[in-house]
Amino acid sequence: MFINGLVMVKGRRDNYKLKGLRLHMVKHLMHLGIDDVKVLQAMLEIPRHYFVESGFEEWAYKDQAFPIASDQTISRPYTVALQTSLLKLTGSEKVLEIGTGSGYQASILSLLTQKIYTIERHDTLFKQSHKLFQQLELFNIRNYHGDGYKGLPKRAPFDRIIVTAGAQEVPGALVDQLAPSGWMVIPVQSIDKQEMLVVEKKQRGTTQVTQYGECEFVPFLEGKVGRLEHQ
Repeated sequence: MFINGLVMVKGRRDNYKLKGLRLHMVKHLMHLGIDDVKVLQAMLEIPRHYFVESGFEEWAYKDQAFPIASDQTISRPYTVALQTSLLKLTGSEKVLEIGTGSGYQASILSLLTQKIYTIERHDTLFKQSHKLFQQLELFNIRNYHGDGYKGLPKRAPFDRIIVTAGAQEVPGALVDQLAPSGWMVIPVQSIDKQEMLVVEKKQRGTTQVTQYGECEFVPFLEGKVGRLEHQ
C-alpha cells in the first residue's frame, strides 16, 4: 500500500539503501537519454526489488534483465523506461500489456494512466503478479491468464498496446484491437536482431511503423500455460 508516497508490501522492506539504489538507477536512465519526467518519477516510486526474489534486492537496480519464475525475465530498467516513454501516456489512455511477467511494467503503467489490462500466459506468473497488485493496492490493473497473441477483444479497443516479448511479426489481432490513432510498442525479430517498433494505427485502418533501435526480449509465444483463466 502507499504510505506517505512510499509503496509498502508485507514482508518486504524498502530501506534507505534500496531507495538510494533506485535513485541511482533513475539517474542512470537520465544519462542514457530517458527524459520523460513522469516515467522517471514512476520508476523512482515503485520499488523494483519487490518484483524479484527475496535476497536479490540489490540486483534489481542494476541495468540488466533478471530471471524470474517460469524461465522468464524482468526487463532491464532502461527497456522498461524506453517502452513506457514510447507510449506517450497523458493519463487517460486505456492500455493493454501483453506479457505481465513479474508485474513491474504494469505497476509503472498504473501510475501513469487510468486503466491497465495485462495478459500473462504462465499461470504461476499470473497468480504471483495478481497477489502483488493487490498488496500494492494498484486496483486500476486487471490481469488475465491467456494467449497474448489473441489480445483481449472483449475489452477492446485500446488506446495503447505494449508487448514485452520478442515477436516474429506484428500480430494482426493486436492491430485490430487498437483504437484509431492509437499505437503499439512491440519488439519484433528481424533477420539477426530484435528491433523496438512503434506501430501507429491511422484513422482509416492503415498502419505506420517507426523503428527505435535494437532490443532483447524472451520470445513471444502463442498459447497459455496452465488452467487458471481470470482472477
